[in-house]
Amino acid sequence: MISKKHLVVLISLMLALGLAACGTVIPAPAAKEAAQRSISASGTGVAYLVPDLAYISVGVQSRASEVGVALRENNAQAQAISKVLTGMGVEAKDIQTSAFNVYPQPQYGPTGEITQTDYVVDNVVIVTVRKLDRLGEMLDAVVSAGANNINSIQFDVTDKQAALADARKAAVQDAQNTAQQIAQAASVELGEILMVSTYTAGSPVPVFEGKGYGGVSAAADVPVSSGQLVLTVNADITYTIR
Repeated sequence: MISKKHLVVLISLMLALGLAACGTVIPAPAAKEAAQRSISASGTGVAYLVPDLAYISVGVQSRASEVGVALRENNAQAQAISKVLTGMGVEAKDIQTSAFNVYPQPQYGPTGEITQTDYVVDNVVIVTVRKLDRLGEMLDAVVSAGANNINSIQFDVTDKQAALADARKAAVQDAQNTAQQIAQAASVELGEILMVSTYTAGSPVPVFEGKGYGGVSAAADVPVSSGQLVLTVNADITYTIR
């Protein structure tokens, strides 16, 4: 016959076993998934365009022993250039100041002492030329009006979207072809595309650089060739390996 004390112990033991049976079972850690195998490749696409506008950097530099004189001379030359440009059909919105500087420039004697201080005024504007057939004529005109620095000419295209789309498509196709060649060389098959990215790599443009100073003759139109623009797009693509 089980005593009361032994019965209590037996019930407690049964309850403990029951609770353990109802507890949460923690599974063993799952095996680490194998890294996904993939192939990545890059491609390039280009498109050629004919420029339809140009940006010219036109500068006026004045020098005088008094800063006020230098400023007045520079202002008169700048106004003359602006008048010539508007007279040739350039709108005011297409003439934009890009730099205006005033600074002293000391003159030194044989022993290094300052003998005189001149003041220099630089005024540079960027002109958007929308009629390229008049570009040479325009350069001659601004030099005759007082421009003594033609810093650069940069050609551009008003709408590049269609050309960019063509270059982007060619870049992706080039990347796909490269990935296929890699897969064949490695004796594997391409699976799904994991990632595709494209970016414009920048485009070299024809640039004319020259500098003219007071007294430059404008007897004939400056010969300028716009050439072509090249747009370059790069693409990166990643496939899974089957």
